[in-house]
Amino acid sequence: MHKKGLILEGGAMRGMFTAGVIDVFMENNIEFDGAVGISAGATFGCNIKSKQPGRVVRYNKKYCKDPRYGTLRSLIRTGDLYENEFCYHELPDKLDAIDRETFKNNPMEFYIGATDIRTGLCVFHLCSDCGSTDIEWMRASASMPFVSKPVEIDGRLYLDGAIADSVPYRFMEERGYDRNVIVLTQARGYRKKDRHMSFLINRIYKDYPALAKAYNDRHKMYNRQMEEIYERADCGASIVISPPYNPNISRTEKDPYELERVYQMGRKEASKRLDEVKAFLNE
Repeated sequence: MHKKGLILEGGAMRGMFTAGVIDVFMENNIEFDGAVGISAGATFGCNIKSKQPGRVVRYNKKYCKDPRYGTLRSLIRTGDLYENEFCYHELPDKLDAIDRETFKNNPMEFYIGATDIRTGLCVFHLCSDCGSTDIEWMRASASMPFVSKPVEIDGRLYLDGAIADSVPYRFMEERGYDRNVIVLTQARGYRKKDRHMSFLINRIYKDYPALAKAYNDRHKMYNRQMEEIYERADCGASIVISPPYNPNISRTEKDPYELERVYQMGRKEASKRLDEVKAFLNE
């Protein structure tokens, strides 16, 4: 029997594209045996396990202009661009609560990847109930270097999972997932360039040389992943859903209309591929 997997790239507010895709999946009863999310792919993607279509676009549009949500003020005051208490406690606990009961009872496995800053490797956590431990892994996975403090979990420090493994399709394949749908947040053909920031990253993270190396080599890792991902998709081994063109949205977008635009882009692409996805998963 095939194992159906969902793999979700990050990309900050490009993740609104992912939100649109997974909402269409939920509305059309497309289910997976397991999923893995990196960065925004984790913080937004977890809603497919709690079965809450519409939640991501709703709270992002409502709170995108809040000074605690992706602002320089938050960075100066707390050391995090996205304030921990607001984003990972007040919002999911009270303001737009995640359905933890459904999350816990949904048999779909949901993994989160974050980069161990001492080893420079991506570590994956299997979520259980979206309680405090799972939330900390989400925060770790989405904690971007330069603008976030490392997140400590069980005595180890973590940052953005995309540093070490931007699109963890191999992770899912190694666990027996052989019918994978991969949601990317950049258009086909996009390739990362060397940012030539090695001096800065080496200086800031001088105590963590493995992290600095992973960050400096990230463009090579990402571009290799894109080549492999599309090779698999072109031969029918997986399905890739990606924006038809550059989403052109800020990583910390404050315009609700822009958030809605990219969300609708995701909905449109998922709707176009709906029959193809259903046939692929049910082969």
